[in-house]
Amino acid sequence: MDRSELDYKHPYPSPELEAEHPFRSLDFVEYPPEEMAERAAVFETLMAHRRSPRLFSDRPVPRNLIESAIRTASTAPSGAHRQPWRFVATSAPAVKRAIREAAEEEERVNYLENRMNDEWQEALAPIGTDHHKEFLEIAPWIVVLFEERYEVRPDGEQRKNYYVKESCGIAAGLFVAAVHNMGLATLPHTPSPMAFLTRVLARPENERPFVMFPIGYPLPGVKVPDFDRKALDEVMVMVDEPAD
Repeated sequence: MDRSELDYKHPYPSPELEAEHPFRSLDFVEYPPEEMAERAAVFETLMAHRRSPRLFSDRPVPRNLIESAIRTASTAPSGAHRQPWRFVATSAPAVKRAIREAAEEEERVNYLENRMNDEWQEALAPIGTDHHKEFLEIAPWIVVLFEERYEVRPDGEQRKNYYVKESCGIAAGLFVAAVHNMGLATLPHTPSPMAFLTRVLARPENERPFVMFPIGYPLPGVKVPDFDRKALDEVMVMVDEPAD
């Protein structure tokens, strides 16, 4: 049986829906099974080499690469297709310096004034992080992903966005993959709290910082923690029968 002729009792879109809203045929390329396996293995190997360095080179990175990564991230699915994200990018030294100074002040309170409890600091100990964030000033680019909690339309009307954090999380993952795929490095950074980014980057009330990405080439010879990733059987569960 041709799978395109499966008898769906509730086809999508319905004739009524298609009459009211625009639809188009899916642009989908199917590969032979052997090629699918090869493509999967190549991408898995590529991403297995991804790490989060904390020392970046100051080598320039062309703006068009940053724009490409943001366009890729923006292909992420989102709740009701609201695309509730805003990527704010800067390569300006004064802006990066202001971000670093504000981030270090928050992190100083976290690490040195015990805003992070002992359990949290113990978890971070093998990574060796502290309140010094020089990479924020040295990396050629900083991109901050803001979640758009609601949309403000040109006439000032507010429109609610849905599944904002889930949508931004998917977009962030695609952004990291795009940056790594093009041969650059990034460190997803979430200094807590991050409200200073709203102030430094002059973002509106409806946006909230979600994650910050310094981006550039890793400093030659930089080291990263020698961590192993969990094995497949630690992160994947197969379910063949429904639970009672």
